[in-house]
Amino acid sequence: MTSRTTTQGFFDPNTWTVSYVVWDRATKRAAVIDPVLDYDFKSGHTSTASADRLLVYARDKGLQVDWILETHAHADHLSGARHVQAQVGGLVAIGENIRSVQATFKKLYNLERGFLPDGSQFDHLFKDGEVFRIGEVEATALLVPGHTPADMAYVVDGSVFVGDTLFMPDVGSARADFPGGNARQLYASMRRLLDLPAETTMYVCHDYPPASRQPQWLTTVAEQRAHNIHVRDGIGEEDFVAMRTARDATLDVPTLILPSIQVNVRGGQLPPPDDNGVAYLRIPLNALPVHQQPEAKQEA
Repeated sequence: MTSRTTTQGFFDPNTWTVSYVVWDRATKRAAVIDPVLDYDFKSGHTSTASADRLLVYARDKGLQVDWILETHAHADHLSGARHVQAQVGGLVAIGENIRSVQATFKKLYNLERGFLPDGSQFDHLFKDGEVFRIGEVEATALLVPGHTPADMAYVVDGSVFVGDTLFMPDVGSARADFPGGNARQLYASMRRLLDLPAETTMYVCHDYPPASRQPQWLTTVAEQRAHNIHVRDGIGEEDFVAMRTARDATLDVPTLILPSIQVNVRGGQLPPPDDNGVAYLRIPLNALPVHQQPEAKQEA
């Protein structure tokens, strides 16, 4: 089958994140997936260089952005969705299970009374299996929980954008120890994705490459089933859960988890400013577990 869409990836080396613009060549209608808002941890400043790269591409190609798709409420970067929307329009969308994530983190951050964990901060909430369109091209939203309860994958024109559910074959799978994460659900979600046709192109949201190669973000279902170090064919659920649980116990808390999630559960909006006109991020002290490992690693 001849592809009707073009996909362009944009790698952010500061957060190891890959954002995408996917567009229908016939209509030049587009979706932006997982845009990044740059955040300097030391100064507290945000900037838009990463998201602006996507916008320059969209404008150069003459694209009309209809969708800004989030695969989940990311713990590794602030969402650039609202900056993209302010510049080129489009609906900011995520899976409907974001409500449970919002409820969890409203308690953790003790967010303002007016913040309702009802998903209203987004323009559209996808149901599992919901069909939508990018121009004339049909797309399907798939619920793939495990990394978080609200993770979504998007199947578009023979490709699937998997968010943090799967990484490149030599990196494996996402962690499952965030609030609401579940290694058994993650295994089922990965197998759901690996049941797609073998030739399906798979785009990942992060890459943490070994020293032997440069960052990559494109693979296939066939490659994952043959070579993924965590979930290739022949690795069963019990073995995966044991491996994932042991590995997660060695992983450090992501650097930007506390700044990012309180923005991302708002659909990329910054917290409302105080009466002095300044917006503040809340950092709960001694609230998250810390893995006391001498050489802890960080993954999304």
